[in-house]
Amino acid sequence: MKTQQWIWAGAALLVVTACAQTARQDASVTAPTAPPRTSDAQAPAPASEAEVRSRAPMALSKVERLQSAGAVADRMAYGMPLSMPAPPLSTDRERYAHFDDGGVLRVAESPVSTFSIDVDTGAYSNLRRFLREGRLPPQDAVRVEELINYFDYGYAPPRDRETPFSVHTEVAPTPWNDDTHLLRVGLQGWQPSGALPPANLVFLVDVSGSMHSRDKLPLVVSSLKLLVQQLGPDDRISLVTYAGNAGVVLEPTAGDQTATLNAALDRLQAGGGTNGASGIELAYAMARQGFVKDGINRVLLATDGDFNVGTVNFEQLTDLVAREREGGVGLSTLGFGTGNYNDQLMEQLADRGNGSYHYIDGLAEARRALVASRASTLYTIARDVKIQVEFNPAVVAEYRLVGYENRALNREDFANDRVDAGDIGAGHNVTALYEIALVGSGGERIAPLRYGRPAVVGGDRELGHLRLRYKQPGETHSRLIETPIARQQVQSSLAAASESFRFAAAVAAFGQQLRGGRYTGAFDTGAVLALARGARGDDADGWRGEFVQLVQLAASLTPTRADAGQQGECGSDERCG
Repeated sequence: MKTQQWIWAGAALLVVTACAQTARQDASVTAPTAPPRTSDAQAPAPASEAEVRSRAPMALSKVERLQSAGAVADRMAYGMPLSMPAPPLSTDRERYAHFDDGGVLRVAESPVSTFSIDVDTGAYSNLRRFLREGRLPPQDAVRVEELINYFDYGYAPPRDRETPFSVHTEVAPTPWNDDTHLLRVGLQGWQPSGALPPANLVFLVDVSGSMHSRDKLPLVVSSLKLLVQQLGPDDRISLVTYAGNAGVVLEPTAGDQTATLNAALDRLQAGGGTNGASGIELAYAMARQGFVKDGINRVLLATDGDFNVGTVNFEQLTDLVAREREGGVGLSTLGFGTGNYNDQLMEQLADRGNGSYHYIDGLAEARRALVASRASTLYTIARDVKIQVEFNPAVVAEYRLVGYENRALNREDFANDRVDAGDIGAGHNVTALYEIALVGSGGERIAPLRYGRPAVVGGDRELGHLRLRYKQPGETHSRLIETPIARQQVQSSLAAASESFRFAAAVAAFGQQLRGGRYTGAFDTGAVLALARGARGDDADGWRGEFVQLVQLAASLTPTRADAGQQGECGSDERCG
């Protein structure tokens, strides 16, 4: 009996203490001081999960705190554990840059299209992760050009090293619109036949608390070990980490010291905040220290992008990388993890750092990016590559560039060598698709202006004129490649087009469907499956077969129009059908 009295007395004391603490907290917030206002661009990044949980008790209302104290008393009275479950948290704080689909333009009014090439593939493997988790990706996570460029289309390589890439064009009917055609522009980068130049690589690894999960730091370590196995005695590897602060784990070490490099990676542990800016600055300092003239100098940043300490402003971070690239050191990003993933930052850091962006959702993708595509990931063969197409208004009435929304350039940027653009790595291939409506085809979407410029009469042998600008590594002035796009290239049917053309069209259709299907009409996932299956080809590595499986997954996750209508979930901006 005395024992029960002691339990109840202890519980009562605990309640009184909690109430007193509540009163002190309430008093401390009766006259709050308004925080200084900041612009959206200066707003700090969301707190880490650990920080949110540590502040959670202070976020409870007075009633909730009293209820919590009462619950503790009940637990003591009945001999139950005193540990309380943490307040529920939002499990999805991923960040994606918003963009709108590129629109249709009339050639008579805007005949020239200019954009920077994009060799990133992160959007595709990230999309794969979403589908394998049983959910459709957010529309802003889908960048159609990155889906298209994930695949190798077997373009013929350039005939000599002097020209770093070959140019290919093909035109055939559009699968999703009987009244338009697709124009495909393909670039194939030169592939070295021997060993790569010596590499000076800095592994910049995020070891903050947000990286403490199986799909983050452990996968980073396993992925980088795959790359270590490919390096030789002339290569140098440094290892820099950052959490609340940045530090050098390993000074430049010969690439054949595999045991030393792997042991350094195995010692990494996650904990603390994420001061990414200090890590980037230290990594560039290490890269400059080990700089190899006429070699590969690159920082490989492995993180979830959840920077929350130090410089966290998006523009300041990307500007930092843009300044550092002028020293001849590139930066590529390897993204990991879920829940708090910052896709926007990872994609833009690689863009500003003259590198490529990869999302690593497993060791298979790590092997693809760091082993099978090591040359294209590390070794740049052409810088600031820009594409410009001038359409002939006598033949083409309208056009629309599929994807590349955040790579668009002004017309005058094409010849301006101070304007940055994407780089091509050894063996890279790049593909761009235009949907075009030929004059008189009935595929026009925009009524002509009453006082618009009349179409050019005659000169109907060309669809348009293709121009490319690029810089050789180490050069500051760009070189120009020009080639006409002959009208006679137009295929009479989609079946007459090449296998790679048809597969690229299937990928483009799928990406557009995931972004809402504004231009794909009734062309559904079943049609995508039929088109992709008929164009799988040799598929030695199985990537095209995997794409077919992902389309099937998406089809099973997408509500039919009837189901969506019954549930009231099919809006104009959602994916239906």
